[in-house]
Amino acid sequence: MTDLLDLSERLWDGDGDPAAHQWFAHYGETAEPAPGIGFVAAFSNVSAMATDDGLVVFDTSSPMSAGGAHDALRSWDSRPVHTVVYTHGHIDHVFGVERYDADNRDAGAAPLQVVAHEAVPARFDRYVATAGYNETINRRQFQMRDFQWPREYRYPDVTYRDEHRVEAGGDRVELHHARGETDDHTWSWEPQRRALWCGDLFCWVTPNCGNPQKVQRYPLDWARALRTMVDLEPEVLLPGHGLPIVGADRIRTSLTDAALLLESLHDQTVALMNEGARLDDIVHAVDYPEELLAKPYLRPVYDEPEFVVRNTWRLYGGWYDGNPAHLKPAPDAEVAREVADLAGGATALAARARDAAAAGHLRLAGHLAEWAALAAPAVPDVQAARAEVNEARVAEELSTMSKGVFAWAARESRARAEGGA
Repeated sequence: MTDLLDLSERLWDGDGDPAAHQWFAHYGETAEPAPGIGFVAAFSNVSAMATDDGLVVFDTSSPMSAGGAHDALRSWDSRPVHTVVYTHGHIDHVFGVERYDADNRDAGAAPLQVVAHEAVPARFDRYVATAGYNETINRRQFQMRDFQWPREYRYPDVTYRDEHRVEAGGDRVELHHARGETDDHTWSWEPQRRALWCGDLFCWVTPNCGNPQKVQRYPLDWARALRTMVDLEPEVLLPGHGLPIVGADRIRTSLTDAALLLESLHDQTVALMNEGARLDDIVHAVDYPEELLAKPYLRPVYDEPEFVVRNTWRLYGGWYDGNPAHLKPAPDAEVAREVADLAGGATALAARARDAAAAGHLRLAGHLAEWAALAAPAVPDVQAARAEVNEARVAEELSTMSKGVFAWAARESRARAEGGA
């Protein structure tokens, strides 16, 4: 069994490569970061606070890991559950409530209540309406070919708008809404233990504020929420992903650094927008704060700062990127055929893509390979070139987001090059 608190300290101190500590590394290890607080590490964590009226549980994990997380939490404390708090409505945080419902029934206890921000039900409605799309993008992002997007959800029993209190057994947990990774985020504060449940507002990685396949995120609101948390001087931090952090100084530094990173990316982007720059110019002109990105708890191993810049543009500027050719563009395949004709054919374009990749110009190679494949989708060597370029990009990238997209493209072209579907 991993000593989660010791591992947390070592990673925070830079002892070991944080990239090697993935969210998928833990399947039910438990810790007690403070008296009366239980923590279960899974892909998405489950935390709980013990009270005289039962447990207050923060998130119940994903469809895949909810069972193991439930069993691990029950090994820490088996009393009935008073309240479940959803930190937000992402599917990796809201499944498995029925297990705690059953526990309460078996114990003859009162039904639990699920509390969440008022925007969570609308998220669940959207997830049902766009189940096929979400299935596709999550298969691509996480490289899970057979992943099935859920169609049924446990809606909250109680919702709130700005602030809410959960009273249980003489203990009080304060719930606060903040926009950040989502529009429905809740962070929770228990003043007696000085414990903070932050959900995904801090996860030991560059804030997931840019995800190119998901809906809008809110960098400045996120940074403000982090600074509000800092002002409370918490001594225990329980994140939705990653490990607990114990100690006021470490928590202050971690949350402040995350806020500084978001503020830098946001402010630089807005300043360049105000100067009339195009999105393409901004993405390549922003000074990405390498000193912050080198921190063991801010490495860009999931999302990327470049994507945060793009999402900031989308928040304020919409989808038009400043290039008039992109306002009402020709179909991609038509452009690709024209470029291929100018280059002497799709095979010549594919060869040039290979040359660019070999020279280390992988971004440029990606354009050339894509044009070649769109111009001549049935030519095996062209598809092989596209696969090779995208495989090279997978090897170069650090973030889950980029690796997923490039690996998906490489697999598509490998199948086509070999005569598959």
